[in-house]
Amino acid sequence: MGADSSSRETRPSSYAPLKDVHHYSERDSSEESHHDHHHSTHSEEQEAGDEEEAQLLVESDVEEFELEELSPRRRRRHHHHHRTPSRNPLVRLFSFLSGPRSGRPRIQTITPCFPSLQSLPSRCIGRWFPSPRAKSILLSIYLCAWAVSFTVPLLRGKGLAYAPSGGVVRHVDCVDTLWTHGHDPGCGVDGSLCRPFANASFAFRCPASCAGVRVLNPYHVGPDDINYQSLVIGGPVYRGDSFLCGSAIHAGVISDGEGGCGRVDLVGEYYSYFGSLRNGISSITVDTYFPLSFTVTKEGGLCGGDPRWRLLTVSVLFTAGLGICTTSPAVLYWVVFVGVFVHVGLVSDPPNLSGPSDVILPELLSIMVGRLLPAMFVAGILYWTVVRRTLDCGDGGGETAAGVEKTVLWVGAFWVGALNNYTFDNIIPLARLTTHDLSTQPGAKLALSVIVLVLFCIICQQVYLFWLEGRLARYLGVYGLFVLGILACVSLTGVGLEVRLHHYVLALLLLPGTSIQTRSSLLYQGLLLGLFVNGIARWGFDPVLQTAAALRGDGGYYETELLPEVLAPLIYLQEPLSQISFKWGGLPEGAVGGIGIAGISVLVNDVERYRSYFSEKGLRLEEDMLTWTRNATALTTPEYFRFAYINKDGHTLDYTQAGTWFVNGSWSHGPGYYR
Repeated sequence: MGADSSSRETRPSSYAPLKDVHHYSERDSSEESHHDHHHSTHSEEQEAGDEEEAQLLVESDVEEFELEELSPRRRRRHHHHHRTPSRNPLVRLFSFLSGPRSGRPRIQTITPCFPSLQSLPSRCIGRWFPSPRAKSILLSIYLCAWAVSFTVPLLRGKGLAYAPSGGVVRHVDCVDTLWTHGHDPGCGVDGSLCRPFANASFAFRCPASCAGVRVLNPYHVGPDDINYQSLVIGGPVYRGDSFLCGSAIHAGVISDGEGGCGRVDLVGEYYSYFGSLRNGISSITVDTYFPLSFTVTKEGGLCGGDPRWRLLTVSVLFTAGLGICTTSPAVLYWVVFVGVFVHVGLVSDPPNLSGPSDVILPELLSIMVGRLLPAMFVAGILYWTVVRRTLDCGDGGGETAAGVEKTVLWVGAFWVGALNNYTFDNIIPLARLTTHDLSTQPGAKLALSVIVLVLFCIICQQVYLFWLEGRLARYLGVYGLFVLGILACVSLTGVGLEVRLHHYVLALLLLPGTSIQTRSSLLYQGLLLGLFVNGIARWGFDPVLQTAAALRGDGGYYETELLPEVLAPLIYLQEPLSQISFKWGGLPEGAVGGIGIAGISVLVNDVERYRSYFSEKGLRLEEDMLTWTRNATALTTPEYFRFAYINKDGHTLDYTQAGTWFVNGSWSHGPGYYR
């Protein structure tokens, strides 16, 4: 048999009785020939002509029999296909969308490669466990073995851990830092909310795969703004706002593949952090001081590494074994869906959580179960409307099973989509589908163009296959409803909402187009289901409509009108103290809309040192002033100043780019410092 998908034409329900009609006609013709003694000596040419005439008669009888057996509705449909084509363009369009002109849909089916070999596992199970009860017991034992093999390493890697020096090890995430920045107060003025700065230490545990974690919004580091790179500053003494796990990998305390435990020691204020490339992480250099710094060292004890790669091997082997052996689409679908969901939610891409190690696993289980239940409801709808038709390829067992092909194409693609944080996130340079990311992230526009082109080709292929099966018009109606829903969401953007198409939403929109039995559809469907599982297990059912603030997160407003107008500073050079004074201009009329400006925030070396609400002082904005004093004889590094408005809710808006007060007392501002 061929390896490619084949198609078959649907036949009327009266196909089996047609054989009887055929034999009956042959029998009648035979009896007539026996009773006709006058033509017994005819030549072979005459007999051949009689047989041909009889065959034409049979075909005519069969056609009449088919028409008689058809229901009135199907008979009208039959005559419809033989009518003269209509001149109405809408009717002709609908007739074209209904499928090929023959009127008989060409149903796509998969003809397995080496069917006897692919069906061998299912036939062996059917022979050794013939009854449904025996098969159910075997499946239960199989799932229990999977659960035990999964749970034991999970408890060791994410369960309770004690430090050798005493106390519970603290679990930290890849993006955790000791110093908090952002548009909220963060560590507060002078870092008062992030104390102590020195003479403190604790044991921590990091997950695997933290080396590739990057900042996705511009982040202030001295005179520069970094983006799309790891936030590790300095080494072996690291600035307090560095990623803790990234710093531990850079220092060689833990590995990126296994994660592990370490100890952090707070060493207080430090001057001039020097960058270097170590263990795959390039740290950042900054030539000024910061109030909080730390070092990391190894931590022994019973703290195990992250078991995600060992557990991935276990889960992949068990799902592959099930795909090869089972002949039930429902069993394969539900076991793989739930198993992969649990794996993503607990191991490969869990939500960001930090805290004592004795509470992390219970919290992960709580979040995972809370997201799994509604996801299973959606999964049930997907199975009955989309998946069942695609997976039902040779599942009657015997010589028609295609278990190996389903395992490689569908289950394999399912894992590729579910491991999105290791597959597409590392390949496609497009972190988020936003205007800012498209304009600033290198390669984002090219990546989006390639994705659109690939999707267009796949859609054209699937449209043709649906047309062959005569189901194109129906599915175009479904996608018409999808388009109306998206347009309805877009229409709400005028009331302060914005549309966010998460990748789980894109998967749901594209999945109906895979409800066809071809090898390519197996691949596409598994991939989309994996993306759906990854999106829900990692982020939950995030809303499609979000406010601008929720969509922005810790990102900026990226509008120059929201930057304060800083006037040229006044500098007083004295010994031992020197001073620099700043004032700002008034608010431009209509520049800030309804945000409501209430004050000014000032960063000095990326630490908020001044937060003034001029309305409380009874002053206008242009009457407020900051005077900064430093010890001119002791300071050996420059200082970097940034300014931002504070809105009426107490959140800081975008900061200006850095202006520099050098050690010699001179002042310089970089591009973008002034509005």
